Amino acid sequence: MNERELLYVKTIAETKSISEAAKKLFITQPSLSQAIQKIEDNLGTPLFIRHQSGMKLTLAGEKYYRAANEILNIYNDFKNEITYINDLKRGRVNIGITNFLGTFLLPKIIPRFKKEYPNIEIYISEENVSLLEQKLLDCNIDLAIIHSHPKKKNKSIDYKILAKDPFVLVTKKNHPLSKYGKKVEGLKYPKIDLKHFKEEDFILVEKGKGIRLVADIIFKSLDINPNIAMTTKNYETARRLASTGFGVTLIPFRYISIFEGQYDADYYFIDNCEHSYWNACIAVNPNMYQSKISKVFIDMVMEFFENQLI
Repeated sequence: MNERELLYVKTIAETKSISEAAKKLFITQPSLSQAIQKIEDNLGTPLFIRHQSGMKLTLAGEKYYRAANEILNIYNDFKNEITYINDLKRGRVNIGITNFLGTFLLPKIIPRFKKEYPNIEIYISEENVSLLEQKLLDCNIDLAIIHSHPKKKNKSIDYKILAKDPFVLVTKKNHPLSKYGKKVEGLKYPKIDLKHFKEEDFILVEKGKGIRLVADIIFKSLDINPNIAMTTKNYETARRLASTGFGVTLIPFRYISIFEGQYDADYYFIDNCEHSYWNACIAVNPNMYQSKISKVFIDMVMEFFENQLI
């Protein structure tokens, strides 16, 4: 039983004529007769009684006709819903995002998105990168806005790069090793060789965090075995402690702006290390259908990053 068969029976029942129904359905009368015969053969019972005055439904035909009307109405409603969704008048989008990017990005994107598409429902999941990537693979979210390092990409996920964010070394003001800093034209902070700090105490975020993952990649690439004085869940705690001289730490450059002006510190870009950064990305599951509204949201985020630095 498919849409075409339902429509054939419905049209014949309402016109009471094979020839009239064939005209309405834009098929030949023999083709329609053969189709009805096939339906009746499959059901094992006739749907129509043929009279000189026209086609009359049998008891089974009346039940089929009622079912056909109900099913076609449901199907038409469904098609209308899909049309609304495709026209961006109705629907939903499930977005995953990390805490930092959520704090920074959502207040700038969501109000504009809701103004343009007021009837689209938005669901937000704020999690760490590993959980968001798993939700993508499980098809529980439509997209994820995350940070990712090229050496730690999941091969089952597509990453659309939004912006590159270098990591910086954080120290107290006028640290004794600041003499090794080199000013570079066009850079906000000096560059420094992290190897000068290999004997220093480091304050790092705990294992499993994205910032720690990149920090460990940096240490490994520079053959540094850091002396870890303390671990914390919060990068800002590490930054503030570094500003007091308790140790030094590594954080993404763009994170500095969140609490800028509080617990002043010195910052240095890391010299001679090609891995000292991560990328802000939109991650999608290539095996998952992307709705039109998801694509619109992705385009809006990409446009934002093209036109404005964090």
